[in-house]
Amino acid sequence: MQAAPDEPPSSGELPSPEEESNPEDTSAAPAALRDLLAFEDGNALRLLCAPAGDAVVHRIAVGMDDLAPGRPGTLLLAVGAAPDAATVREAALRGACAVVLGEPPSAAATLDAAREAGLALLVREGGVRWAEVAGLLRSALSYARAGLEDAVDAGDAGDAVRGPEAIPSLAALAARVAAYVKGSITIEDTRLRVLAHSATGPGADPLRRAVILGGRVPDWRVAELRRSGLLRALWTARDVLHRPADGDTPERLVVAVRSGREVLGSIWAAADGAALAPDAARHLRTAAGLAAPLLVRERLRESGTAHRRESALRGLLHGLGDRRTHAWSLGLSPDAPCAAVVAEREPARADDRALEVLVLELAAHRPGTGVLRDGDRLALLVTGDASASDHEAAVLAVVRELDAAVSSSPDCAPVWLGVGPVGPPERAAESYDRAVLVMRALREREARAAATGAPRPARYADAAGAGAAVETLRILDAVRPVWESGEGPVHELIRADLAGGGELVRTLAAYFDTGGDVTAAAGRLVVHPNTLRYRIVRLRERDGVDVDDPDTRLLLTLAARLATASPPP
Repeated sequence: MQAAPDEPPSSGELPSPEEESNPEDTSAAPAALRDLLAFEDGNALRLLCAPAGDAVVHRIAVGMDDLAPGRPGTLLLAVGAAPDAATVREAALRGACAVVLGEPPSAAATLDAAREAGLALLVREGGVRWAEVAGLLRSALSYARAGLEDAVDAGDAGDAVRGPEAIPSLAALAARVAAYVKGSITIEDTRLRVLAHSATGPGADPLRRAVILGGRVPDWRVAELRRSGLLRALWTARDVLHRPADGDTPERLVVAVRSGREVLGSIWAAADGAALAPDAARHLRTAAGLAAPLLVRERLRESGTAHRRESALRGLLHGLGDRRTHAWSLGLSPDAPCAAVVAEREPARADDRALEVLVLELAAHRPGTGVLRDGDRLALLVTGDASASDHEAAVLAVVRELDAAVSSSPDCAPVWLGVGPVGPPERAAESYDRAVLVMRALREREARAAATGAPRPARYADAAGAGAAVETLRILDAVRPVWESGEGPVHELIRADLAGGGELVRTLAAYFDTGGDVTAAAGRLVVHPNTLRYRIVRLRERDGVDVDDPDTRLLLTLAARLATASPPP
């Protein structure tokens, strides 16, 4: 490994970025509204109502006067207009596909008007100026249009060697640079994920093919780069690094892409059946400068998309806001089969490895799964396979694989996986609530098995697999506030016992769980049967609580179950 010859950067062959295409040019390609919102992190705009379909935007209009019939696909910034239903209807009549209001609407009729017209309704967040919103959306429209042209720019072999013009995308840049360096180009981020690459020639080495097919540098290759010191050199060097050919491994050049002091990614050039061009290092330096704004754009788009997806997923699973809008933001059709899955690890363990294993497993095999992390819990939204005849069985098979991945990983904390029923996105919150109950039932079932010395049961199930315990927990959750507000001898006795350590509650729980079998209950408590009998008799004689009375027995049973059951989240 050595630095390439020190040659001054040249911009004569590779062009510098020119002014962006005019976002008001309606002859330019349209962009999907979802792609525009991907550039916004949720601090400037809030989506109130999703469009009827995949809305496409041709232009940005500022104010109602900027709208004109016959010019569909307009995203209207309703500057100076009232945030009411009349504004929305008028905008729809004039060809708007989306409207941004200056403040939240005060009447539900405004949202109803948007739904009737089938357009998207957004609101400007407080403290954000219209100029900022216009600038953000216009820039996003230009960038999104450039992305739509990626395939043309990257796939046209002649495009790579044309005269000075803007480089609209990483894919176009990779194709252009490949033509100059006479080799193959891969552009990666700092996590060594492939963001763009040039066409792969017949002479490409197996490593390049593996990287492109996998979408990232394989783990074994990352370890090798670390051992050799190449990664450290790459992130600290300011120049192109050269690695000569070695056996079946072809010659390679690599340069870091920077924005000031921050490293954004890297560009790799590999010989593809022939030697790299003599001035390949110079072209790579210039390419690194051109790639910097494109990598910043990619990072912003990824960040904005992740923020909006997380917000939409949280709203969908917890029943917050408009469910149809959340589903649209996640790219789900109204009838898409999906189910919530709740995974919770053992809280006594401080390591995060178990949940990380689940996340990695999902990223590798179910990349479309929505994932929310909340402390020791993961909430997942698993979308079903449209071709599957039994969606419930398909989702349960996915969860079975997740359980196997955690169980086979060393040093992982226990994880319980509760599966909710499959249904459309609008019922995701119901699925989530049921999945939480299933997960809690699984935990209680395992604790009960451990107390009796029974074999450990499975740590994953749906409502059918968890049995009656799911409905029992639902009823206990409903009863808990009623019990806690109650008065009387039983309530006073239980409260005093819990304050003193809960010996009586544990005794009652064991006694009732074993159906009143004193010997079995005593064995669970590790006490002599006579000790247990004495505690029961003392209840009647000292505390005036008769265990044989049906009503008293019901209250005591509820008290014992509520004290030992996990409370709702």
